[in-house]
Amino acid sequence: MNTDPPLSERDPDAWNRHLAEGNARQARKRVCADVLIRDAHDRVLLVDPIYKPGWDLPGGMAEANEPPHVTARREVHEELGIDLAIGPLLSVEWVAPHGPWDDLLAFVFDGGQLAPARVQEIRIQDSELAAFEFCDDALARERLPQSMWRRVAAARSALVGGQVRYLDDRPHWW
Repeated sequence: MNTDPPLSERDPDAWNRHLAEGNARQARKRVCADVLIRDAHDRVLLVDPIYKPGWDLPGGMAEANEPPHVTARREVHEELGIDLAIGPLLSVEWVAPHGPWDDLLAFVFDGGQLAPARVQEIRIQDSELAAFEFCDDALARERLPQSMWRRVAAARSALVGGQVRYLDDRPHWW
């Protein structure tokens, strides 16, 4: 029976090097964080990015080691010039690798319902956006790519049901 103390106690530096080697070999996930923002009429705020087809929710890609809710707040401020308190997580989706992209974890947070005065504060700050508009569900469904509409619908469902939704973009994975 080995009675030597574990490596973590014998040589903490060697233990940390061992952990760092394992960390370097583990998979990395891309992460995006979007925000479901509504107006007084319960319409959803969409943005029109110039770098891809279709409209989108405000939000974007996480920076290295950035928590998703911090990403959401930063991106809304960078894109629309408003400092928004980010509410609870509504949905998370695993998106399979596609085209040149690795897989992705896509978070959607509650941005709340903005009063008319707050809506008037919104100004496009980012040259990546051509426009923004509050849209009812029919218009949102028309403008958004199908995958993004699924996220919006799941997030809206979570608002009503009070339970975070998990999505997986593979058809019939269950």
